[in-house]
Amino acid sequence: MNFNRIIKAGLFAITATISLNSFSQDLIARQAPIDKKLKTVDSLALQKQIRAEQSLYPAFDLYPNWNTQYVHAYGKDAVIPDSYTIDLTGFHMPTPSTKITSPFGPRWRRMHNGLDLKVNTGDTIVAAFDGKVRIVKYERRGYGKYIVIRHDNGLETVYGHLSKQLVKVDQLVKAGEVIGLGGNTGRSTGSHLHFETRFLGIAINPALMFDFPKQDIVADTYTFRKTKGAKQAGSHDTEITGGSMKYYKVKKGDSLSRIAKKTGVSVSRLCKLNRITTTTILRPNQILRCS
Repeated sequence: MNFNRIIKAGLFAITATISLNSFSQDLIARQAPIDKKLKTVDSLALQKQIRAEQSLYPAFDLYPNWNTQYVHAYGKDAVIPDSYTIDLTGFHMPTPSTKITSPFGPRWRRMHNGLDLKVNTGDTIVAAFDGKVRIVKYERRGYGKYIVIRHDNGLETVYGHLSKQLVKVDQLVKAGEVIGLGGNTGRSTGSHLHFETRFLGIAINPALMFDFPKQDIVADTYTFRKTKGAKQAGSHDTEITGGSMKYYKVKKGDSLSRIAKKTGVSVSRLCKLNRITTTTILRPNQILRCS
C-alpha cells in the first residue's frame, strides 16, 4: 500500500515537472514576439527622436555649434569632410529675379562670397530650402539687414541688404516661405539681394547650384570636395573649390608666375580671369580666380 503511494507520488512529481517545463517553454515562446514588438517600438521611438532632433538642429551631425551671432562661426571647430553630396531637391528660388548684377568671385580687391540679384525694395524674398533661422541681424557696413538659415541638406544660405526681416532666430521655415523683403541696407549701392551659399562656413558659388535665368537648380545634387589647403572652415591655404571653379589665396612673396606654377594656369590666363595685368601688385590674402 505504501509502495503504491510512493509510486503514485513519484509519477505525479514527474508529471508536474514535465508540465512546468512545458509551461515555461510556452511562456518563452509567447514572450519572443512580445520582445520583438517592444524592440520595434523602441526602434520607432528612437527614429522619431532622431527626426525631432534633426528638425530642431538641421545638419546637426555636421556643424559643431549653433551660433546666433556670427555668419563665420566655426573656424577650427569644424571638421571638413573630404567630400559631401548636397541634396538640392525640394528647393525654391529665393527670388523670381533672373538678373545677376554682380557674380561670385574677386571684386574691388576683395572676395565677393555671394552673388547679387536685382530686386526692388519691398520685393518678396523666400527661403531656398527647408531649415532653421540661425541669424537675424543688422550690419551697417556689410550685409545690412540680413538672415542666415541652416538647412537639412548641410548648406547655409545668407540673404543680405533686406529692407525688412520677417522671421525670428530659431524659427523653422519651409522652402518658399517668405522670410524678408528686398532692400538697399548696409554696404550697398542699389536695391538688390546679396545671396550666399555656404558649407561649414566655406562659400560656394550659388551659380553652381542655382540657374537663376532658368529659375531652376543646375542638378539634383552638388558634391563638395575639399582641396588640399581646406583643412578647416575659412582656411584655404592653396585653393578654394566650388564645383569647376577654383580660387587661390595670395601669400606673402607670391608672384603671378609662382601662382601660375602652383595652380597649373598660365599667367595670361590668370590675368584674363582676374582682369589684371602682369604688372599688377598682388596683396597677401587677395583672392585670385584660377579656373
